Amino acid sequence: MQQRRRTKIIATVGPACESVAMLCELIEAGVDVFRINLSHGSSDEQRARAKSIREAARISGKEVALLADLRGPKIRIERFANGQVELHIGAEFRLDAGNPGIIGDENIVGVTYPNLPDDVRPADVLLLDDGLITMRVKSIEGRVVVCEVINGGVLGDRKGLNLAGGGLSVPGLVAEDIADIPLAAEMDVDYLAVSFPRNAEDMHKARKLLREAGSNASVVSKIERVEAINNLESVIDASEAVLVARGDLGVEIGDAELPGLQKKIIQMSLNQNQVVITATQMLQSMIDNPVPTRAEVLDIANAVIDGSDAVMLSAETAVGKYPVKAVEAMHRVCLGAERHVASVASHDKLNVRFERIDQAIAMAVMFTVQNVPVQAIVSLTESGSTAQWLSRVSSSVPIFALSPNSQSRRKMAMFKNVYPIDHSWPEGFNNSQIAQDAIQRLFEDGVLTAGQRVVFTMGEELGMQGGTNTLRLLKVGTQGAPEYHPELDLR
Repeated sequence: MQQRRRTKIIATVGPACESVAMLCELIEAGVDVFRINLSHGSSDEQRARAKSIREAARISGKEVALLADLRGPKIRIERFANGQVELHIGAEFRLDAGNPGIIGDENIVGVTYPNLPDDVRPADVLLLDDGLITMRVKSIEGRVVVCEVINGGVLGDRKGLNLAGGGLSVPGLVAEDIADIPLAAEMDVDYLAVSFPRNAEDMHKARKLLREAGSNASVVSKIERVEAINNLESVIDASEAVLVARGDLGVEIGDAELPGLQKKIIQMSLNQNQVVITATQMLQSMIDNPVPTRAEVLDIANAVIDGSDAVMLSAETAVGKYPVKAVEAMHRVCLGAERHVASVASHDKLNVRFERIDQAIAMAVMFTVQNVPVQAIVSLTESGSTAQWLSRVSSSVPIFALSPNSQSRRKMAMFKNVYPIDHSWPEGFNNSQIAQDAIQRLFEDGVLTAGQRVVFTMGEELGMQGGTNTLRLLKVGTQGAPEYHPELDLR
């Protein structure tokens, strides 16, 4: 069986790739999930992008998930008279939170966060433009924060602002997010990413608003502020997926702490059986160049080896010169890294006390796969929950998840080593006939070949969410139909 890429690829949609034709090219290159950043573009533009993504997926004949990313409480400076200024080391610079509409110059600029003077103290360090510009707070004068430039450079309009070490009291969900959640529901997204959550309550609130808007999308916590790190276990537990957002997180905690923290977040997410994504600047050089740097190759490989379900491209595909080449490079590097990952399970058990039968079945499947030479796992699933549990234990054996539920299939596009397939089982078939129909379908599609061993799971009551309670070990026959032999040679 040809090697399949197990780690999934997320690509951000933007001006460089928003046409249906280009989206089809990206799917062909290997994209499994498209991200729409709600920080950029009008509501109508976002609706148009979502429609184009669905159309490209239909044309390509592939299950592709849609992730909407809330803008979150990103603190930004306002605008300068000439679009940018050059700041010099030792110069005094003022951040005006009381008059954000002021036209900025080399001495002062407005800031969008009115509570900034209340949250900072003299000697605090502020980082602007992802840490490229650094300032130390000298004093507070009314609603103006007076700073001294530590690291200078060119500072442009609307750049982000962070407090080193965290501690800003800005909420996890702002008014713009609350307004955007119904838009995400209208777009029928499969995942909703919550930017800058502080705690589990922020995730619960986002999910509640999402359900009230009529959406069953999964919520993703973006770990990008110190407050979330301090509440990491509960934030992960309150999420369906976790995203290691290395941009703002690296600015707040410092670059030296980021590698170890990335590994900790990935490991903790896996320990809690959650989907985990690694993101930000993975192929940053490919915004302008057609090939990656060796450091970027190693970065992606590291994220794969650490166990990430998915790796994400941002500006590389949204505004970069080479969006297709960036996806092809990520696909190639993921495959290479996966060839060097030990085929034995990285977790010898699911980290959970089983409360449902489908969880126990998933564990039994993985025990079988680790001790019996099989070539594929085939799972009939309504909700995708069995496929998710199967994907939590690392294995080189591909998981083919057959489901009649379109949103379940799209959600499964994010799960590591899971390949969702549209399949409905005929009414009136008994369980053996249903198994035969599914194996025959995969044989005819070229997914399975004669002689291969397959672990097959399903539920006696088909169509019931979480109802998987049956495991069978089958052999694909010469004509595709599975062979049932109690004496099947397992050597």
